[in-house]
Amino acid sequence: MYKLKAPLTKDKIGKLRTGEALVYDGILYTARDQAHRRFAELIKKNKKLPIDLKGQIIYYCGPNPAAPGKIIGACGPTTSQRMDRFAPALMKAGVLGMVGKGERSPDVVRAIKKYRAVYFATYAGCGALLSRYVKNKKIVCFEDLGTEAVFALNVSNFPLLVAVDCMGGSIYDERR
Repeated sequence: MYKLKAPLTKDKIGKLRTGEALVYDGILYTARDQAHRRFAELIKKNKKLPIDLKGQIIYYCGPNPAAPGKIIGACGPTTSQRMDRFAPALMKAGVLGMVGKGERSPDVVRAIKKYRAVYFATYAGCGALLSRYVKNKKIVCFEDLGTEAVFALNVSNFPLLVAVDCMGGSIYDERR
């Protein structure tokens, strides 16, 4: 199985193909609806973002609080289509990867091709299992959003599936 290591580059992404299973080592930045809205507003106003998104992976996840003695609670993916209206702006700002569950809109697939990014899927309904791959976490911005704040998750061997590759090939395409 292929191991993808941070930082992401267009060269690394260019080698990935739709349907390929891999594991990832590095940082995943969690962000859900409200964090995406804030990022998009800052981008629209040409304001400095609280984190550098260039070459980063955004994980559509709002992790649950950790139980005593644990690093993180369940941290499974949320439905990606809820972020579709914001995703092209984040890719334009430098995001190279996104992780979630479910199909993406045609506009997002076009943006993935334009910016040579990639969309990964991971196990839905398995947040407790996915928490095992998190080595540490910290809040990096939008702390007032609680579990929807942006966290930097340092992960090792995090399981991913290439759902939409940089050429627009999609596991959701019925013609495959």
